[in-house]
Amino acid sequence: MSWSGLQVMVVEDHGFQRRIALHLLGEIGIERVLEGADGLHALDVLRRQDAPPDVVLVDLDLPGMDGIECIGHIAQERLARAVAVVSALDPALLNTVQTMARAYGLRVLGSVEKPLTREKLEGVLNRFDEQAGEEQDDPDTEFGIDMLAEALEKGEIVPWFQPQVEFANGKVIGVEALARWERPDGSVVRPLHFVPVLEREGLANALTDRMLSEGCRWKRQWDHGSTRLKLSVNVPAVALADPSTADRYQAIVQSYDIEPEEVVLEITESSVMSDAARGLGLLARLRLKGFGLSIDDFGTGYSSLAQLSQIPFTELKIDQDFVFEAHAQPRKRAVVEASLDLSRKLGLTTVAEGVETVEDWQMLAELGCDVAQGWLIGRPAPGSELQALVSRWRRPGY
Repeated sequence: MSWSGLQVMVVEDHGFQRRIALHLLGEIGIERVLEGADGLHALDVLRRQDAPPDVVLVDLDLPGMDGIECIGHIAQERLARAVAVVSALDPALLNTVQTMARAYGLRVLGSVEKPLTREKLEGVLNRFDEQAGEEQDDPDTEFGIDMLAEALEKGEIVPWFQPQVEFANGKVIGVEALARWERPDGSVVRPLHFVPVLEREGLANALTDRMLSEGCRWKRQWDHGSTRLKLSVNVPAVALADPSTADRYQAIVQSYDIEPEEVVLEITESSVMSDAARGLGLLARLRLKGFGLSIDDFGTGYSSLAQLSQIPFTELKIDQDFVFEAHAQPRKRAVVEASLDLSRKLGLTTVAEGVETVEDWQMLAELGCDVAQGWLIGRPAPGSELQALVSRWRRPGY
């Protein structure tokens, strides 16, 4: 594999270790390198670049401004396309820093334990190459509500679909619909750049209705072929306060001759408690109509057990922050094990998000998880490409 086109920065206060890192990067073919002797120096160098580097390798234990604060600035100012944490510190601390960076919207390639070796660097840079596909078309600008409302009206904001696969037999059994903005110039904008604006401006229900309607349209097309899949759609908090939601969703799916039992509505933990009385009533009505209910991003909120005891969920989705590299991080593995044990006792189907490595797949399979979703199986794809994606997954040696 060639990384000759990548630009990589090393932020390390120890001169000898920094030189070792630069030497190893040169050995694997990376010629465009930057270096920072500490956090402040690194930020100064990054701010003077015409374009952000592809990867910044950041040591956490730096004098003056530590690596954690440095990563925070990199994320907020969008000074790099991705970061990787380099440290010999406690894995729990490394996980916290990675979660922080992802919360800022920065791509995190993982952590590299010191001492650096060529093999470790190649491993983390492989992750950049694997994740590069969907990121490249993202714009650096924010969009106004008028432009977004027009895009929604014209049908430019559409669902892409990510497969969900049973661990037991590798069969693709469902897809999650994820919003993408397909712009007239051919670029594709991911939801983090436009969904918050739509939600803030009162268009979250319109977006969800469109995702559900278009998702059902594609599902009907797949059902008439050889692929019959469940459809999962994310539901915003505002929908749970709208008494018309249950009847509206039922009308949408039945207009495509699809039964509600074939649709799973994903609810985040925080959504229900924003208006508990209305939210619980609406969810009960949705379940009564036959819709599956999934508690999304399980474990990231503060009321998980209360939610599970009060709401007739049928599915539990384990958040990707717990799944990613859980095979190598005992704390993450413990959270995954506890979630699976609780789910089994409550009779829920479990879906693990963010399955990206064979090692994590194997760990989840051994622990008895039901369904996997993540880039190991496939990235989100337009409806027209889904059957080809499913066929690639089914082929031996995929």
